[in-house]
Amino acid sequence: MKLHLLSLPLLFFFFFLTLSHGLNPKCSIPDRGSTLQVFHVFSPCSPFRPSKPVSWEENVLQMQAKDQARLQFLSSLVAGKSVVPIASGRQIIQSPTYIVRAKIGTPAQTMLMAMDTSNDAAWVPCTGCVGCGSTVFNTARSSSFKPVGCQAAQCKQVPNPTCGGTTCSFNLTYGSSTVAANLSQDNITLATDSIFRYTFGCIAKATGSSVPPQGLLGLGRGPLSLLSQTQNLYQSTFSYCLPSFKSVNFAGSLRLGPIGQPKRIKYTPLLKNPRRSSLYYVNLMAIRVGRKVVDIPPTAFAFNPTTGSGTIIDSGTVFTRLVTPAYIAVRDEFRKRVGRNLTVTTLGGFDTCYSVPIVAPTITLMFSGMNVTLPQDNLLIHSTAGSITCLAMAAAPDNVNSVLNVIANMQQQNHRFLFDVPNSRLGVAREPCS
Repeated sequence: MKLHLLSLPLLFFFFFLTLSHGLNPKCSIPDRGSTLQVFHVFSPCSPFRPSKPVSWEENVLQMQAKDQARLQFLSSLVAGKSVVPIASGRQIIQSPTYIVRAKIGTPAQTMLMAMDTSNDAAWVPCTGCVGCGSTVFNTARSSSFKPVGCQAAQCKQVPNPTCGGTTCSFNLTYGSSTVAANLSQDNITLATDSIFRYTFGCIAKATGSSVPPQGLLGLGRGPLSLLSQTQNLYQSTFSYCLPSFKSVNFAGSLRLGPIGQPKRIKYTPLLKNPRRSSLYYVNLMAIRVGRKVVDIPPTAFAFNPTTGSGTIIDSGTVFTRLVTPAYIAVRDEFRKRVGRNLTVTTLGGFDTCYSVPIVAPTITLMFSGMNVTLPQDNLLIHSTAGSITCLAMAAAPDNVNSVLNVIANMQQQNHRFLFDVPNSRLGVAREPCS
C-alpha cells in the first residue's frame, strides 16, 4: 500500500507504535543556528495530537471546521472589524497546524508556539490564566520577566489597549476565541539565537477553542511582529518548509534571517496593504489546470487595499480557498480533465470527490513573475485505502468576507516559501521536507 493512500487513523497507530518503542529521536534533536524544526500538530513530537484515533472523514470535517474559524479571523482582519463567528456544532480542539519550540524567560521555559504568518504579536498563556490549558509560562520563575507599562510606545501598537493599573492590557479576537492579555517583556531564545526584552502578550483569560494551547509566534510584518522586533538580527527575512501531515516524521523547518536561504528560487512581488500591514498579499494572475489556463474574471484576483480583496499566503489555513468565480472555473476544468463520466460526490465542504481511483491533472498557480505547479500530493486528499479522493480546495465560505483568496498550507507543503520583506518579494522552490 502506498503511503499517500494511508488513512490518518492508521498513521496515528504508527505514531503511537513509534512512541511506545521510543523510536522517534527527532523530537529531542535541538534546533540549530537560526533554524527551528517545524512540527505538524499530528506529529509524534506534538502533545496536541488526538488522544484517540478518529475516522478519516471526521478528521477532514474537523480540519474544515478549524479552517472556517480561521477564515473568519482572516476576514475580520480584511474587513477591519470583528466578525462574529458562526458557532460550529462540533466541539473541536482548534489547534494550530504547525508549531515550533521557543524558550522564554530566565531560566528558560520551553513553549510550543503556533507559526502564524497572518498575525503580528506573540502571546503565551501565563500563570493564573483563566480558560488556558495546563502548560503555562510561569512568570514568577523568570528573573528577566517584566510587565510593559501604559506609557510604553508598544502599548499603542496592540489591539484595543486598556490601562486598569500600571500594566498595558489588550483584547483581541482570534478565530472563534477572545483573548485578554497583559503586555510583557522577557528574553526569548529561538534555536540558538537569544533575543532580549522581547515584547509579547501574557494571556490572562481565553474563551473559545481557537487559541493555540501554548501560544503563538506572529510572523506577520506589523510593528510588534518577530520581524519588526528582530530587524537587526534577521533583517526581516525568513523561510519555511512545511512537512506533509501524511508523513510520519514531520520534519519541516523555519529558517530565520538571510543566511542559508536558497539561492536558486523564483520570486513574485509582495504587495503592500497599509490597512492590513501584517498580511502577505501577492499578485495571483491566473490558474492553469493541466495545460489550460482557465477563464476567470480578472476581478476575482484583483488586489484592492480598500476592500482587502486579493490573494494572501497563509500558514494557518489548511485548505486553499478561492473566491467563488475562480473556484468554480478551476473545479469545472478539473472535473472535465478527470473524466466527465465519473460520478462526483461531496464530503463536508469539498464538492469534488470520487469513489474510484482517478488520474488528476496538475494545477498551476500563475503569479506575477513565477508559476507554482502543484503535484497531486498538494491537491488531493485520500481516505483509507483510497476509497474516496477529493480535490483539497474549496470556495470561500458564504458567511465570511469572500473577497480574499487564501493559498493555504496543504498547497504549500514540501515547498520552501521565502519571505524577503526588505526586497518586498516572496520566493517559492520545491523542497521535500517530509
